[in-house]
Amino acid sequence: MLRALRTAALGMTTQQMGVDNIANNLANANTTGYKRSTIVFQDLLYQTIQSGGLGVQNGSAPPASLQVGHGAAAVATVRNFTQGGLIETGNSLDIAINGDGFFQVRQPDGTIAYTRDGTLTLSAEGRLITQSGLPVEPDITLPPEAVQIQIDQDGLVKIFLQGESEPQEVGQLELARFINPAGLRPLGGNLYEQTEASGEPLISTPGLDGLGTLRQGFLEVSNVDVVQEMVNLITAQRAYEVNSKVVTSSDEMLQMANNIKR
Repeated sequence: MLRALRTAALGMTTQQMGVDNIANNLANANTTGYKRSTIVFQDLLYQTIQSGGLGVQNGSAPPASLQVGHGAAAVATVRNFTQGGLIETGNSLDIAINGDGFFQVRQPDGTIAYTRDGTLTLSAEGRLITQSGLPVEPDITLPPEAVQIQIDQDGLVKIFLQGESEPQEVGQLELARFINPAGLRPLGGNLYEQTEASGEPLISTPGLDGLGTLRQGFLEVSNVDVVQEMVNLITAQRAYEVNSKVVTSSDEMLQMANNIKR
């Protein structure tokens, strides 16, 4: 019964962690480029009370072991990088990635971070930056006399000047892809950083080497399925409730055992 108390308490802890993760997914249901996460659970060590195949009962060895588990624990958070839907915004600086890949941005400390959020804007100097003020890598600067910007599917950035009908090329957007994007570490602010688990990034032109293409005037919405998250929330809530009942039942059984009079 003491084992049941500990096991049920661990079950409540893991289900609470699952609810925390679901709450974060639901909170980011409208976050541009957000990728839903799931928590991976594993069962804990087992106590072997009797091994299978040892001893003889009724002329034959027991076919299976007698083991009792010690609950479950959360071991990892896995990101689901499936494509989110694309919505048209009409803003020429909104760019969606249709397929695999990440935009590259340079952080204040000089390191490169990666994002699926293509909500871009211009700085006072005309640099192409994110809404957080981080410059896009490679650096692209638009002249002040530009009246229109055009971004092709392959990431080629062009501008139109007043009175001119032919565009001028001012830069090339590049994307990065990883062999294991689930290994990226989320930093907040729609940013990810490279880790040993993600591997080294492959930098290339959109549309080449397995990378997706760009859609100007579109944004990628979150891939969170609100209905599925609500189903997961109900499941976790019921599991938490059942584990709490196990704690109550084990406590009552201990009280009954303590109250036995000989």
